[in-house]
Amino acid sequence: MLEVKTVEKPDERRDFPRGHLEALHLTGLDFAVGTFEPGWRWSESVKPIAGTESCMVHHNGYVVQGRMHIRMDDGGEGEVGPGDVFVCPPGHDAWVVGDEQFVVYDFAGTMAKEYAKD
Repeated sequence: MLEVKTVEKPDERRDFPRGHLEALHLTGLDFAVGTFEPGWRWSESVKPIAGTESCMVHHNGYVVQGRMHIRMDDGGEGEVGPGDVFVCPPGHDAWVVGDEQFVVYDFAGTMAKEYAKD
């Protein structure tokens, strides 16, 4: 059975300080569009909702716009920007770099199902 949905009409939206997530749920795929405003940082905006010391969501992402810095709990860090495809395991903090909104498409599933959900 063919399933088609558009990101313009998500199944649900979750708002959190300085950002929001829109999720689409299909058979075998939970897809998320994350939008993060300048000044957003996981440890300030989502940590109180998640109740964990660092982000415990696995991400398989494609960056549409903006830049984000990611610091892993083990000390490793890096930055992602437009056109980058990345895999980020659980155990990290992240923040928007610069004055541009950060938009990411996440295909891992967990973000669409659990991220910033109280």
